[in-house]
This record gives sequence, C-alpha cells and structure tokens, in this order.
Amino acid sequence: MQIEEDIKRFILRKLVRHRMWMHKHTSIHNLPKGLPDYLRSRKEVRKVIDELLRKGLLLSKPTSYGLEVSLNINKKKEIEEFIEKG
Repeated sequence: MQIEEDIKRFILRKLVRHRMWMHKHTSIHNLPKGLPDYLRSRKEVRKVIDELLRKGLLLSKPTSYGLEVSLNINKKKEIEEFIEKG
C-alpha cells in the first residue's frame, strides 16, 4: 500500500538525516513526529515500525523507560536504496 511505503520512507529518511546508526538511538515514540496529523494517528504507523524491526532495518534496545530504536548499519545499502527509490 502506498501510504505504508510513504511512512516507511519518512521514518528511514528521518533516522538517516539524524544519523541514528547502531549505538545512537531514539525513542520509538519520536518516529511518527513530523508526519501529518491524518497519518500520525493511524494504526499503520505502528504496523510499519513493527515491519521495519522484523526486516532488521531497525534495531531495538529495550530500556527501563521504553523501547529505543536505531538503524542497522549492516543494512545501510538496502536502506539507502529504499529511500532513493521513492
């Protein structure tokens, strides 16, 4: 679905722009920030994040205050190709 692809691209582009690779991470709650309100409130955002975690494009780090995520450096080429494709 096109909306899910756009959300994936937005999240990956945002993390690349902020250089969130491997040991630099951010809260999972920060990922939808910046999306338009009509997309941010949808369940697709959480579904997309879960899919990115399953595919290994995002790495998770559980903490006492919530889940943190970062980009997987081993999938850098795949991430950059996905961003450029759109």
